[in-house]
Amino acid sequence: MPGVRLGLEERETIAIGLAREEPFAQIARRLGRPTSTVSREVAGHGGKDRYRATAAEREARWHRRRPKKRKFFRCPALAARVSEGLEQRWSPGQIATRLRREFPDDAEARVSHETIYASLYCQGRGGLRKELISALRSGRARRRPRSRGEQARRHNVLGDMVPISERPPEVADRAVPGHWEGDLIMGAFNRSAILTLVERATRYTLLGDLPGGHSASEVYACLMELIRTLPANLARSLTWDQGKEMAMHATFTVDSGVQVYFCDPHSPWQRPTNENTTGLLRQYFPKGTDLDLVTKDHLDSVAAELNGRPRIVLQGETPAEAYA
Repeated sequence: MPGVRLGLEERETIAIGLAREEPFAQIARRLGRPTSTVSREVAGHGGKDRYRATAAEREARWHRRRPKKRKFFRCPALAARVSEGLEQRWSPGQIATRLRREFPDDAEARVSHETIYASLYCQGRGGLRKELISALRSGRARRRPRSRGEQARRHNVLGDMVPISERPPEVADRAVPGHWEGDLIMGAFNRSAILTLVERATRYTLLGDLPGGHSASEVYACLMELIRTLPANLARSLTWDQGKEMAMHATFTVDSGVQVYFCDPHSPWQRPTNENTTGLLRQYFPKGTDLDLVTKDHLDSVAAELNGRPRIVLQGETPAEAYA
C-alpha cells in the first residue's frame, strides 16, 4: 500500500503519464492514489508542461527537511483572527472557509481547519490558547482521529468488493439507463434510516422503508424488495459507499443479478446523483427526524413528488417521464 508521501518512482509514473497526455484520473488509478493527490502534486511542481519527477522529488525532500516556524507564530494577526472566530463558536472549518473568502490571494492570511485543530491540541507548539478548546463543539481536550487500522477493520466486513474503477464506461457517461446509486439517510442519533435508490440517467428515485433497523440483513431485504419492482433492463448495477450495511452485497448480487460497485473511502462525490437527491430529501426529512415514524405510504408520496418535479438537467422533463 502506498505511503502518505509520493516517492520518486511514483513521480516518474506521473511524468510519463503527463508526457502521454493522460488525464489525472487515469494516472491516479495506476498509482492507486486519489486523483486530487496527483493534481496537487503536478500543480505544486510546475504544472503539466513543466513537471519533472527528479526536480519534484528534490523540492519535496527540501521542504520536509527544512525547519519551519509554525504559521500562527509567524502570523500573529492570523492567530488573533482565528481566536476571534473560535470565541464566537465558529468551527475550524467555518473559520478556514471564511479566511479563504476574505483573502483569496494571500496564502499567509489563510489557514486550513487541520492546522487550527493541530494548534489547539498540540499545546506549547501550536500558537493558540488552550482555553479555546472549550469553544469547539466537542469540547474534548484531545483529538481522537480514526487510525488506519480502525478504518481497515471497519471495511473488512465487506469482504471482496468490486471497486468503482472497474465500473463499465456506460455507467459513467449515463448513456444506458438501469444503473443506480444508493445510500441510507440517517435519522436522529443514527438510530433510524430510510434507503434511497436513484437511477443515474433519469434521476428516478425509489425510497425504501427500514422499520426494523439498518443492519446488513435489513438493507439486503429492502434492496431486494425495491429491485423486484424493476424491469430486468433497468436493474443493471448499483453504486454504494463502503458502509457495513452492505456486508451482504455478494448475496444481493447473486440473488438479484445486480452488480454492486463500491466508491473509494470518503468519496461521496463518486455518487453525485444520490448526494444531490439526499439534499432534496432533507426538505422532507430534516436532520434529527425520527425516521421510524415515517410510514411506507409517506415515503411513496415523497418519491412520487420528487419524480414529478421538472429537472433542469433533463431539459424540463420530469424523472417519471424520462424513466417511462
